[in-house]
Parts: sequence; C-alpha cells; structure tokens
Amino acid sequence: MIQFSDLHKAYQGDTVLGPVTGAIEKGGITSIVGPNGAGKSTLLTMMGRLLDPTGGRVTIEGRDVFTTKSREMAQQLSILRQENQFTARLRVRELVAFGRFPHSQGRLTEDDHRHVAEALEFLSLTQLADRYLDQLSGGQRQRAYVAMVLAQDTDYVLLDEPLNNLDMKHSVLMMRQLRRAADELGRTIVLIIHDINFAAAHSDRIMALRDGEIVTTGTIPEIMRPEVLTDVFDTPVSVLEVDGRPVAVYYS
Repeated sequence: MIQFSDLHKAYQGDTVLGPVTGAIEKGGITSIVGPNGAGKSTLLTMMGRLLDPTGGRVTIEGRDVFTTKSREMAQQLSILRQENQFTARLRVRELVAFGRFPHSQGRLTEDDHRHVAEALEFLSLTQLADRYLDQLSGGQRQRAYVAMVLAQDTDYVLLDEPLNNLDMKHSVLMMRQLRRAADELGRTIVLIIHDINFAAAHSDRIMALRDGEIVTTGTIPEIMRPEVLTDVFDTPVSVLEVDGRPVAVYYS
C-alpha cells in the first residue's frame, strides 16, 4: 500500500497541493482524476519521489519514499512522467532496456534481456524493437515508454497520462494492456487519466482531486454518480448505463 499523510506542496508560498492524507490500495488499478490544475501530477510525482514535498510523508509498504536508498526504491516503484525527452537517438529496445538499470546498473544479464523482451511483447512492440524512437508515431513512442516502465519489474507502477498521443483504438488497447499487467503480472498501477469513462471501464478505484484537495476516493459505483462527478468537475454530468457499465455524459 502507498500511504501519504499531510502531504503538501507550495511554490513561493502558493499552495498547489494539500495538505492531503490518503492511501492507494495494493493491487489493481487506481485512476486519479480531476480538472486541470487539481494537483494530480504533483501528487503522483511526489509519490514517485521525483518531486520533494514542502511537508508531509509518503510510504510504500511502510518504507519512507524519500529516505530509502534510490536503488532499493527503484526496484519497488517505477514512474512515467507526462513529458519524456531523450536527446540521444535510441532504438526502442535500448529505451526499454533503461528500465532494467536499477537491477543491472547498465550491465544487462540474461534475466534483464528476458524482461526487456517480455515488455516489448506485452506492448506489441517486438516488430518495432530495432526502430529509432524518432521513426515512431507519437502513440508508438508512448507505448515504448510504458514498456520501459514495465520492464523495470516493480510492484508499483505510476503513470502520468499514459493515453497521451493515443487515438481511440490505441487508448482502448493501452488500457486493456494495463488491466492485464494488473491482473496477470500482479502490478499495482496508479495512473492519471482525463477521460472519466476510460477510468470507470478499466479501474478498480478512482481518486478525485480538485483545487489541490482530495474530494473523494471510492469504487466505480461510488464515484460514477451524477452528483459526485458534477461536484468534482464543476460542470453538469449525467451518468447513463451502457451495456451494464456507467458512462458519464457531459458534452451539453
């Protein structure tokens, strides 16, 4: 379980998150939703120890995220930020192999190569493994970055908007693959996502933020209610049932 208490972030005295207290249950998929500027990425990057908090504490399985040795934490927790830039010209296989660095320290073993191959296959990238990243579409590159994180082979995987640059078909495929990673590989996946309907269709739990605070956390039936979503997103939302699933309607 990921737990955070009194977590707070401010820039030049201007608070952007918190203080917030909460937990991410182990197992399955937890989606973090909310309007722009709600503090979603700030919360995720502090949980992933990429951003120092102004105050508060984060623990994973009881281990303090900010005081545990980096290599030890990187073997338990992986994170993919929203913006990813590599200046070197890399092939897909080389990028994915970076995910093994906490284990191999740059000297890939047979076990490391196996994890790389499995991540490539899992994200349907095997045939693109020898392509350079700049030869890929935006969606293919996004899948390559997610494969890198899965190759790290951590219990906890944090993803900031993994559906970036993906069209409708590949967004569905990505969410199915993340669902498989949770169900078949036993990963605990935490992701930021803008489409509440994707969150409802593929997640086990939803955490909703607004104005730097956690508004509510719950199961899909608990969150996918008109009054809850209208409050979170500050816009009228209706919820219909389609093929037995709740679908939010908010275009009018």
